[in-house]
Amino acid sequence: MAAGTLTRADIAARINHQIGLSRNESAAIVESILAHMSDALAAGQNVKISGFGTFVLRDKAERIGRNPKTGVEVPILPRRVMTFRASQSMRGRVAGG
Repeated sequence: MAAGTLTRADIAARINHQIGLSRNESAAIVESILAHMSDALAAGQNVKISGFGTFVLRDKAERIGRNPKTGVEVPILPRRVMTFRASQSMRGRVAGG
């Protein structure tokens, strides 16, 4: 695993070692799960993984922003953003509890 970063390859390798599937099968499972999550989010659905967290879509309204260098006001167009909210158990694990 790279310093401080978990990659798709790391997840596939872990599946390979723990379950015993081939490397190709493990990589295909990881890709399939990520594609399914991406498709659901693109379709406007939230994605909840019990014990891990929830990926939530929010629609942001148009608003006025300001260029910090020049101070000029510019409109920020409405957009959809994705946020992640960790579950209670995940927050506890990250906090070391």
